Amino acid sequence: MFDSLKNLKDKAEDLAANHGETIAQGLEKAGDLIDEKTDGKYSERIGSGVDKAQELVERLGEKKSAD
Repeated sequence: MFDSLKNLKDKAEDLAANHGETIAQGLEKAGDLIDEKTDGKYSERIGSGVDKAQELVERLGEKKSAD
């Protein structure tokens, strides 16, 4: 089980390192769509969630680059 989790982590880091900018843009678009569908009712929470997700992707990509 540990090997499976490690492989999954490695794949996530690889994706973040190779496609981080594209992932970040997709997160932004998804956040905008959700915000639109909720008529801006949760804009602050959605924006915060998108920012945190983008930061995570960036950290994963940097971690892989450091290896």
